[in-house]
Amino acid sequence: MQIAGAIICALVGIRLLQSIASAFQTQSIRSASANRSLALFDEQIAATRALRMQREDQQLHWNGYRKFRVARTVLEAEATTSLYLVPHDRKKLPAFRPGQFLTFRFQLPGDKSGEQKSVIRCYSLSDAPREDYFRVTVKRVPAPSGADCPQGCISNHINDNVKVGDILDVQAPRGDFALDPHGTSPVVLIGGGVGVTPVLSMLNAITECGSKREVWFFYGVRKGADQIMQQHLRDIADAHANVSLFVCYSDPSEVDTTDDGYQRRGHVSIDLIRDELKVTNFDFYICGPGGMMESLVPALQAWGVPKDRIHTEAFGPAAVRKPAAETTTVRGKQSKTKLTVKFSRSGKTVAWDPTADNLLNLAQSNGIAIDSGCRAGSCGTCLVAVKEGSTECCVDADCPDGSCLTCVSVPVGNITLDA
Repeated sequence: MQIAGAIICALVGIRLLQSIASAFQTQSIRSASANRSLALFDEQIAATRALRMQREDQQLHWNGYRKFRVARTVLEAEATTSLYLVPHDRKKLPAFRPGQFLTFRFQLPGDKSGEQKSVIRCYSLSDAPREDYFRVTVKRVPAPSGADCPQGCISNHINDNVKVGDILDVQAPRGDFALDPHGTSPVVLIGGGVGVTPVLSMLNAITECGSKREVWFFYGVRKGADQIMQQHLRDIADAHANVSLFVCYSDPSEVDTTDDGYQRRGHVSIDLIRDELKVTNFDFYICGPGGMMESLVPALQAWGVPKDRIHTEAFGPAAVRKPAAETTTVRGKQSKTKLTVKFSRSGKTVAWDPTADNLLNLAQSNGIAIDSGCRAGSCGTCLVAVKEGSTECCVDADCPDGSCLTCVSVPVGNITLDA
């Protein structure tokens, strides 16, 4: 009887344990299901919020030019001025992607008395997105030393003449050189000279949204007087443990010191970047003068950084040209055959001159007007339809089928342009 009772107790205990286990398993399944439902609900809320924000941004965007008033000007460094621009209609602004730029149209006096000419220029946004203002930071461009070239007409106009209360014509933000500040992958932001402005916009956006992603910020200028927002950058680095700041002066003055100015003497180089980072698992965003771009981009690729993780932006001659090995056709500047370019609207046919470097320069040197802005294949202002023949783009830029960005394109054979 005692044995039978023990067996019965054991069986009851086993059944009880099975019941408890089954109940626990059921509860676990219910909890897991509830967690999945909550996660799905959170994703749906996030997706709905993202769609609403996208719809609101689309409603706030505009076509063509919009009037902006200069609310404030700030001298950031030697010959470098920030413009704070507020919409003249007092409506909210769209949330641009950090790294994008604005396209401006200026009306300047022409060669003849009383005649004005329209000049288009692009300038990167230099702050995080705001609802009530845009900020651009513009450095005066002097005439090249020893060259028979004029100084930058718009950069000098902005620094000399634009004042609080002026009304400017501005297109909506655009550009593919942009970063998601809410991302989590580590990033390296590199700026040279006034090319620091788009990566500064990225840095501000990352830190202001509370992101803890790893950020390395490299900034190269000639001397302390050329550095913009020196105290602002130091404050960011001091307040955010995830941000590492390296400022390089290539030619520091006698008053510049490493105590409160720069961390390295020399240029932002691949050696410096490799010594600090050690590994290549970063996304790189680079904007600077031609020498910086042409040295860093190939060096990063040689180090093992995948091409799709190197993002660049440049205006004017700083654009990174495609390596010759990547070209698939015979570029006009390499062809031994004499090519002709016909501008159908202007009624002119001219011989292709390889020294012109691109179709925009060829047109302008022959008195053919084509609007332009960035001169680096970014803004799209110089887009022209190709009526006959084909062209090749000298940089990584997207051209719609049947058209070309004249500032970075050359002819492949004889062509006819709608210009």
